[in-house]
Amino acid sequence: MSTTHDFQLHRDAFGKLIFTGSDGEAHEALPVRAFPIGAPDKGIALVDPHGHELAWIDALADLDAERRQLVESELASREFMPVIERIIEVSSYATPSTWTIVTNRGETKLILKGEEDIRRLAAQALLIADSNGIQYLIRDRGALDAHSRKILDRFL
Repeated sequence: MSTTHDFQLHRDAFGKLIFTGSDGEAHEALPVRAFPIGAPDKGIALVDPHGHELAWIDALADLDAERRQLVESELASREFMPVIERIIEVSSYATPSTWTIVTNRGETKLILKGEEDIRRLAAQALLIADSNGIQYLIRDRGALDAHSRKILDRFL
């Protein structure tokens, strides 16, 4: 396993992230966040396709700009977790219900199958799974507008 200073990263001709360790051996690499919600920029493992750890990165800020950009772009291409900024309306307060929401990626609708699909995370954070398996994040439900909080409170 390598530290953050004794490896190189680049993309091959197929766009795959390639890790080269201090021994000169090259491996396809995938970044994996240890704490994707609580500390997304800290604790990132670079693993091979079989899940074997190649390197541990304590913090993205520890990497030089080029390696940080490669890791961040790979993470972004693999992760999709829209952040809910506002709840416009719900079709019903009984489940299943269709929610019209505004996320950091635009306005959309999700179908909530049941209240059990809303999971409480640390402090004020919530994770909501829709009927298609997409995970939506509310980082701080207290920071939502009053209308959104009122709707959300009916499901909690």
